[in-house]
Amino acid sequence: MKKLGIAALLLAFSLSATAAMGAELTVSAAASLSESFTQISQEFTRDTGVKVNLNFASSNNLLRQMEQGAPVDVFASADQETMDSAEKKNLMNPATRKDFALNDLVLITHADSKLAGPEALTGADVKHIAIGQPESVPAGRYAREALTGAGMWEALQSKFVFGNNVRQVLSYIQRGEADAGFVYRTDALAGGKDVRIVTAMTGHKPVCYPIAVTKDSAEKEAAQKFVDFVLSPRGLEILSHYGFSPVK
Repeated sequence: MKKLGIAALLLAFSLSATAAMGAELTVSAAASLSESFTQISQEFTRDTGVKVNLNFASSNNLLRQMEQGAPVDVFASADQETMDSAEKKNLMNPATRKDFALNDLVLITHADSKLAGPEALTGADVKHIAIGQPESVPAGRYAREALTGAGMWEALQSKFVFGNNVRQVLSYIQRGEADAGFVYRTDALAGGKDVRIVTAMTGHKPVCYPIAVTKDSAEKEAAQKFVDFVLSPRGLEILSHYGFSPVK
């Protein structure tokens, strides 16, 4: 009987490991998480055998995809508002929701620009300002909030060039198609030597990233393990490497 019990345990372990190896997740994450989540997913797969398919876009576009029935197991947003909407639409498991990172909204220019600060955006030499669509891109909403608080939003309307996500805004600066732009600090760092951070913006809500397992995930256990890995010391270390700050 003892030998039979050990054999049963070994069989159960083997079946569990086989199931894990066959698991596959789809993780939809804000575009600003591209580098960090790519590394996190690679290490998670190495440690668990669970394959991770990553889908990066603006948070609101990811929400729209889920509303239209796209199969997603884990959702990570660049703002609380989009995750709140996902919960209200009964798309998420609220018990799994956690805040995992903070970011900064920054004003950037091309590396050779001499722009001194936000007040210079109204100058005649600044003709195009890249910004995410406020209706669909959290970084655009943060920028609108900051500029409205500074009394500059309306005055700059004619200069705005709108992007579908922060990475498109970043590319406008890298290619010299805009004189200034608003992205997250992590995006600016990913932009390399072509990008200069002018200043961090203030006067907006904290840029806080939540993550959660979706309500209809077909791999709830593996999805929760992914969330746990993001929140683990190693996950937070990776996020810090790419410029994110820990949630206090």
